[in-house]
Amino acid sequence: MALHTRDGGLVIPNAWDGLSALMLADAGFEAIATSSAALAATLGRLDGRHEVTLEEHLEHARLLGRLTGLPVNGDFEDGYGDTPEDVAATVEAAVESGLAGIGVEDTSGNPDQPIRGFDEAVNRIRSAVAAAKGRIVVTGRTDNFIQGRPDLEDTIRRLTAFADVGADVLYAPYPPDLDALVAIVTAVAPTPVNVLVSPSDKVLTVAELQKAGVKRISLGPLLYTQAMGALEQATKALVAGDLASATTGMSFDRVSELLARGTK
Repeated sequence: MALHTRDGGLVIPNAWDGLSALMLADAGFEAIATSSAALAATLGRLDGRHEVTLEEHLEHARLLGRLTGLPVNGDFEDGYGDTPEDVAATVEAAVESGLAGIGVEDTSGNPDQPIRGFDEAVNRIRSAVAAAKGRIVVTGRTDNFIQGRPDLEDTIRRLTAFADVGADVLYAPYPPDLDALVAIVTAVAPTPVNVLVSPSDKVLTVAELQKAGVKRISLGPLLYTQAMGALEQATKALVAGDLASATTGMSFDRVSELLARGTK
């Protein structure tokens, strides 16, 4: 939690495999996170309700931590379970796997009602906090904005309730604008708030987000999609017969150097 409460907070980038984790560690980041969407994509699956199993995600997180020695925050969807007891079991498994943090969403996996009811959502966070016993940072997350429910009042109500039952960090991906973000930060203070890149209307700088009171900035699958964008451009060059453009990138010597660090 110290990284969240210090001046400026932290940027916590999301890795998707061993090499990306080592690159982020080499760049000097003090903690990293998983991304359920990026992990699912690496396995050829769509992000969604438990498309990646709990054990697959735990093993992935253990790999990132083992290679880098950094604290790892797990993007664990809805806590891998329908009941508060299931969420508690997931938190315990995350603790046993050495994770430093875990996120629990209020999503349901039901396309007709994608967000769980208020009381159910709060009870699940309460159960996560009780299971954590201070051993792991619990992030309470509401997905209102990315599930077609642009209700700022309900979002603040949920986040405030998550804080009241002990969530260490609060998170509502993609509030509509900076004013909404500031309203969230102000309403739940002093509990730290995580932001996924920026509000949905404009990508801000780290300094601008820090000025707004944000304490943690994550990137979700966006570093992964950035890398895949570079691969797509290389593929187009290859199709056009341009071998030089298709093969310009990190040298394999550099890859080997990073991987060697992860085996020590």
